[in-house]
Amino acid sequence: MKKDKVQYYSDAQVVCACGNNFTVGSTRPEIKVDICSACHPFFTGQMKYIDTGGRVKRFENRLKQAKRTAGSKKKTRKNQSSVSSTKTLKEMLEQVK
Repeated sequence: MKKDKVQYYSDAQVVCACGNNFTVGSTRPEIKVDICSACHPFFTGQMKYIDTGGRVKRFENRLKQAKRTAGSKKKTRKNQSSVSSTKTLKEMLEQVK
């Protein structure tokens, strides 16, 4: 624990990089900050939101396309496997003769 008593400043000045000043209570007499509520995009209304509707629509389109291509690939594989039958070693040797 600190042996010295901490001094509390009820009228500490906060100075922002944008030039805004306001008073708060603190253990320091002056606080310098880079951004405050006067210049932060969230509080000023300049924050831009991403159009999530477009993202969802693109995802749904890709999902539909994937289902279409997956269905056609499965049909092709079934057709190919029924056409080509596996041969035993004996059948392969007889075919060579």
